[in-house]
Amino acid sequence: MPLLPLKIIVYPDQRHPLQRQLLLNYRNEIDFNRHRLPMNDIPITVKRSIELLGLLAVGFILSAGKYIIVPLLLALFISILLLPLFRFFRKIGIPEIAAILLPIVCLTIFAGGIGWLFYDQLSSFLQDLPAISRNINRLLDHLSIWIRKVFGYSPDEQLTILHQNNDRLLAYVESALKQTVTSLSRWFVLFGILPAYIFFILFYRKIFIKFITMSVRKRGQEEAGRIIPLLERVVLRYLVGLLIQFSYIIILLGCTLTLAGIKHGFLIGILFAFLNLIPYLGPLIGNILGIVIVLASSENLLDVLIVFGAIAVVQFLDNNILMPRIVGAQVKINALVSIAGIFTGGALAGISGMFLAMPVIAVIKIIFDHSAGFRNWGVLLGDDRSPNT
Repeated sequence: MPLLPLKIIVYPDQRHPLQRQLLLNYRNEIDFNRHRLPMNDIPITVKRSIELLGLLAVGFILSAGKYIIVPLLLALFISILLLPLFRFFRKIGIPEIAAILLPIVCLTIFAGGIGWLFYDQLSSFLQDLPAISRNINRLLDHLSIWIRKVFGYSPDEQLTILHQNNDRLLAYVESALKQTVTSLSRWFVLFGILPAYIFFILFYRKIFIKFITMSVRKRGQEEAGRIIPLLERVVLRYLVGLLIQFSYIIILLGCTLTLAGIKHGFLIGILFAFLNLIPYLGPLIGNILGIVIVLASSENLLDVLIVFGAIAVVQFLDNNILMPRIVGAQVKINALVSIAGIFTGGALAGISGMFLAMPVIAVIKIIFDHSAGFRNWGVLLGDDRSPNT
């Protein structure tokens, strides 16, 4: 006689406590998914409010943790810059640790060379302080005469006004110097560990990529796999372009001014190249500093015109011929967002934030362009004014 299958019925009260808890969690998840409101059904005002609150939260976190986040961002972008060199060393058979250290050493040598050139030019500038002091006094005398002619204030009245505001000016300068020294001491300590950040970012790069792909839904992992190489390519091209731009501006402007007989020509070239890394605002400040240095070190008006003309020619070549060919136009960001981003970066993290503003905005725009829920923000950051966008 064949045996009938035995069906064992386990009542809820007879289950193991762990089984009952798992069953309860499963039923709760089914109920939650059944009654959950889809994102498309959320009112548009609620969506925008959540997005703005997110932006405010990000800004607060950046402001509060700028001394930690900014060096990490710098290390991330420098790591992307060093990736081709790292891959080349790995391709020729160099061990991974050595292949990471060698690009860091090369970058340190390059930065040390620029630092030595700047220190040499600054030392030469400081040696001319007696002549610079005489030129500044001469310029102040001319300024005093101009004020007397235009505004009617005599030299004695001008000195009285200066003495009245002297204490306020000294207090402001003292406060600014204290803040500068405190900020520089913090940055020196944090930037001292920048090579360690770069090393570990390159060493654990695969873990970071795996974390990013695992953090998105399964249907978005393929899109994330396309975005990551695109981000790397755009950021790498931008940073390599800035590095080439920085180098040829120093050589072109410094050599031109030196051959024209301008004192401290390479100092002007280094300062202008450094400030030119900040779009829109940097070149303007670089022009002003260059003219101030010439006015302080020369009595000839022709030298001022030479510096102004050389900077104008170099800037024209840079903006219209060299940079478009080097960097390209893969990510177009409108001027309003660029300027607002630079000011925001400066308010949050100082000069370093101003340098980081453009690559960070470029990365954010690429992410927004490839995210269905944030594509409108990508349009806002972009420069496409066509009506069909």
